[in-house]
Amino acid sequence: MRDALRAHGALARGAFAVAVLLSISVLFAPPSDVPSAPPGVDKLVHASLFGLLALTGRWAGFSRPVLASMLVLYGAASEVLQSLIGRDAAVGDLLADVVGVFVVLAAWEWASRRAVH
Repeated sequence: MRDALRAHGALARGAFAVAVLLSISVLFAPPSDVPSAPPGVDKLVHASLFGLLALTGRWAGFSRPVLASMLVLYGAASEVLQSLIGRDAAVGDLLADVVGVFVVLAAWEWASRRAVH
């Protein structure tokens, strides 16, 4: 497990790049391409997407403080940009982004410490 957490090779960087591209396609799709869903599902999508970005970002070697800061800023910027393309900007979506980031970063930290023992 320890080696898997420390590997920052091409596969890890590629996984992060794919996660970034996925986030762009999900967050900035035109309103007509966004499927309808039951209430709250969008929050799960936001938390999962930003959790994936955090997971692949740590695997790719980004430090926790830099990655957390950049992902929170990305989440805030995405909400502003969504409002400009006719989608709903919501503080709840940003909070879901932040929760996804910090849950995954905390789990990564826990797994890293546990792997040392």
